[in-house]
Amino acid sequence: MRILYMHPAAAFGGASKSLIELYTCLRQQGVTATVLTPRGPVCEAFSAAGMDVKAVRGLSQFDNTRYGYYRRLRWIILLRELLLLPFSLAAIWRLRHERFDLLHVNEITLLPLALLAKRLLRIPMVVHVRSLQRSPGSGLRTRLINHWLARHADARVAIDHTVKQTLDSTLQVQVVHNGLGIDNVPARTSGRATAVVNVGFLGVLIALKGIYELIEAMRILKARGVPVHCLVAGENARQLSGVKAWVLGKLGFARDVRADVQRLIAQHELQGHVSLLGFVGDVRTLYPQLDVLCFPSHLNAAGRPVFEAAFYSIPSVVAVENPVPDAIIHEVTGLAIARPDPVLLADALQRLAENAAFREQLGRQAEEWAQDNFSINANASLMHGIYRQLAPAPVTEQP
Repeated sequence: MRILYMHPAAAFGGASKSLIELYTCLRQQGVTATVLTPRGPVCEAFSAAGMDVKAVRGLSQFDNTRYGYYRRLRWIILLRELLLLPFSLAAIWRLRHERFDLLHVNEITLLPLALLAKRLLRIPMVVHVRSLQRSPGSGLRTRLINHWLARHADARVAIDHTVKQTLDSTLQVQVVHNGLGIDNVPARTSGRATAVVNVGFLGVLIALKGIYELIEAMRILKARGVPVHCLVAGENARQLSGVKAWVLGKLGFARDVRADVQRLIAQHELQGHVSLLGFVGDVRTLYPQLDVLCFPSHLNAAGRPVFEAAFYSIPSVVAVENPVPDAIIHEVTGLAIARPDPVLLADALQRLAENAAFREQLGRQAEEWAQDNFSINANASLMHGIYRQLAPAPVTEQP
């Protein structure tokens, strides 16, 4: 079975990492992959995983996610998508003579472009919904996206029940969790024997991930005398300078987050409390150093690092209101706070830092929860089953 994957982001992040984990298992079941993706660090990662990479300058997207949807000045972003459209169409056109059994769209923001690809290539399409959408009925754009999903997507997959709840309830949506190869995770039976508690933040450095609130929480914890150290792992989403930086900053479209964070660290003298690690290629080397994972996202959802950390018996502090059981279980697998507020973050981190027994209990329970929900083998089997339903293997005639 040969799958064409469409992936929207050039930076290496949770979505690309999850796709690589998925394909590593699917490859063992005879799946081969071609991935159409923007040029960037992700290309090397996909290639190393054995995928045939078709790099393009960019892929046009239409963002109707809960926090990124177009409004006021954000409508200007559509100009970028229109500028990328010729490159996107040319890349799809070049694939027209290749044989694929299935199109797998790795984020719903690519849906309009994927509809054109499906029509040209004449193959079934799986739409993988990774981001929270605007609530059904919230406008014409939302109704149109759900209509396209109902009419043109042959299968719809959500990464968890939180995401699924943001889609139209009449849609048939299957939940297939992101997974991690648990056979490669070393056993961890107790916390690290150290006086300083290490808090981890993993992800691309963007404001929506809550990095600014976390730095402020570290300032609060320093003032309280709580012995914690924050390890920040992730590449900068965008490095800006000059006039371009000033214009995009004024419009609110982009910030050089790493530069901002470095400035805050210096301003509050947090050099001994926060370490910026940059991009970490293999996070398996980082998790054993952590005691707590912090995911203070503005997206009201738990991301991939939460269940990754759970496999290492590490509890999480997550900014999510009314969490569902496959996001985080409050006071069982970690602590949920209602919003990414620095004081709430500091209070939760202090509670875990000062109670090692409670922290280790949550860690043990988190590992059991991760084993039950996020085994990559189990979730890859679910995805492979979807593939087989849409593109069944040809029947070989017996002599």
